[in-house]
Amino acid sequence: MTESYDHLRLLEALLFAAKDPMTVKQLQRHFPDDLDLETALVDLKARYANRGVVLQRVGEAWAFRTAQDLAPHMRIEQTVMRKLSRAAVETLAIIAYHQPLTRTEIEEIRGVAMSKGTLDVLLEAGWIRPRGRRRTPGRPVTWGTTQSFLDTFGLEAIDELPGIEELKAAGLLDKRPALTALTSRGMLTAVMDADDAEDMGERSRSRFEDTDDEFEEDELDESEVDIALAEDFGADIQTPDIGDDVDQEDDASDNEDEERESSY
Repeated sequence: MTESYDHLRLLEALLFAAKDPMTVKQLQRHFPDDLDLETALVDLKARYANRGVVLQRVGEAWAFRTAQDLAPHMRIEQTVMRKLSRAAVETLAIIAYHQPLTRTEIEEIRGVAMSKGTLDVLLEAGWIRPRGRRRTPGRPVTWGTTQSFLDTFGLEAIDELPGIEELKAAGLLDKRPALTALTSRGMLTAVMDADDAEDMGERSRSRFEDTDDEFEEDELDESEVDIALAEDFGADIQTPDIGDDVDQEDDASDNEDEERESSY
């Protein structure tokens, strides 16, 4: 009786410590040749019946497993913090400061084509939403921030966003003129003259100058988000899962950065 019990204890220990399921042949090396290991395994399985950990046969091998009926109680939800890509940060800032605006206008400000994954990430975070449709040819969708954006960044209203002078004082913006700053970083080969710079500024301001006709919008229902994205990017959009979005967004950001560098 004692010898049989010791065999069961050893069998239990071997299976518990094993990294992978063990076959009878693998287990047999630790026991006398005359021991009926199949019978011992069945006996051990019966002892673990109705427990939280059970002995199961896996093909030709054996292994301890948690009871299947306990699986719903063993799920662990873990919040994964992800850093936004450069493309997503730039897009969010542009939408926050210039809303409502269309995808084309975002691309014009950034100077590079926008990946659909960029909007997916911001939509998934709940920081942006489609605001409506611009009453212009093509009726493009306009984008703006959400209540969740204000809550996340501790703002009571969108007009509490820091202005240019505040950003410069905090060291977040280069205090030099933009063209000078870009040239010093090697991003522009030469600084244009004052007249050209003034003309560029006027064109930029007039492009986004508010007019009653151009910026009148029709409200867009929340259920039309997928339709709006499909219209903007010419394909059906599926919001990516938390776990597999990082690589796609990083790739999109890298491609956008390369496109931007090649344009200078």
